[in-house]
Amino acid sequence: MQAKVTGIYISPEAEAPMQSMNEARLQAGRGIVGDRYYLDKGTFSEQLKDSRDWEVTLIESEQITWFNQTTGLDIGHGALRRNIVMEGIDLNEMVGRRLQIGEVMLEGIRLCEPCAHIAKLVTKEVLQEMVHRAGLRAMIISGGTVKVADPVSSV
Repeated sequence: MQAKVTGIYISPEAEAPMQSMNEARLQAGRGIVGDRYYLDKGTFSEQLKDSRDWEVTLIESEQITWFNQTTGLDIGHGALRRNIVMEGIDLNEMVGRRLQIGEVMLEGIRLCEPCAHIAKLVTKEVLQEMVHRAGLRAMIISGGTVKVADPVSSV
């Protein structure tokens, strides 16, 4: 199965609901156009300003499905507040590696582990169940447009 994008989410404000999009414009050094971190309005914008690991966050749809099956909950793909949901790729293996998503090139920086803030917004179960499953923080090497159904590959 070819890895692909299954969802794109942004939020214009910290803690505001995530909005599903069919496509998004990614800009190197800035993030996803219209997202809270692009607009410098994210919960952690001030703490992360000297790094690039806030530009885009990724998560595997398989991990969200696993979480729902394990906990008996039914959280949606945007609930964990990651920007791009994809299937068919092991994101834990992408730390320090590059990913091609459609016309965009990303580089995995570090795992995006669950935190107390996400637990407050979603459910406390994410703290225990989503360790090493909650996605990847990445920087944008070359920007462009990402669309739902775009292919994803490691480079």
